[in-house]
Amino acid sequence: MSRIGRTPVAIPPQVKVEVVSERVHVKGPLGEMSMSLPGSLAFELKDGKIFLSLRQKEIQRQDKAIYGTTRARLANLVKGVQEAFSKVLEIQGLGFKASLEGSDKLSLSIGYARPVIFQIPTGVKLQVDPKQTVITISGSDKDLVGETAARIRRIRCPEPYKGTGIRYRGEHITRKAGKTAAGAVGAGAGGGAKK
Repeated sequence: MSRIGRTPVAIPPQVKVEVVSERVHVKGPLGEMSMSLPGSLAFELKDGKIFLSLRQKEIQRQDKAIYGTTRARLANLVKGVQEAFSKVLEIQGLGFKASLEGSDKLSLSIGYARPVIFQIPTGVKLQVDPKQTVITISGSDKDLVGETAARIRRIRCPEPYKGTGIRYRGEHITRKAGKTAAGAVGAGAGGGAKK
């Protein structure tokens, strides 16, 4: 059995949780979100906590797999409507920068012929620092925040020689050595003429 799945999810006072026909609705200060529950899991609200349990006596391998995952996603919903999740991206490279165009577009000048325009999905907020090299992505939905950060990073992944591109804050890029000078090889061998 999943130890994560058996752990109850505490509900803060500002958050309201209710179940309507196998769907959990969570409402808090930052908004409202919902998710559907798998049919093999039973849901119970008691003493300000959410308890999940398996319904069937004969437990399938798939049920065990989704038990802990469902509990983790529920915990993310409860946390997300109370405090936003965030990811930070850093842009590295000479002349590389980002800027916001209105409230729904991000313009990235990252070494291509034209700036790349990224459409910001609904439910996510982006902030660009004054130096235009740090992008902060925040929102209530952890999956959407992570997916948006990954899509922006994919536009110009860090390259292994100079390390230029878009990376997560704190991400370590393994650098490769460049080519060495080959002109010095064989310069002294066979230099003299035969008499």
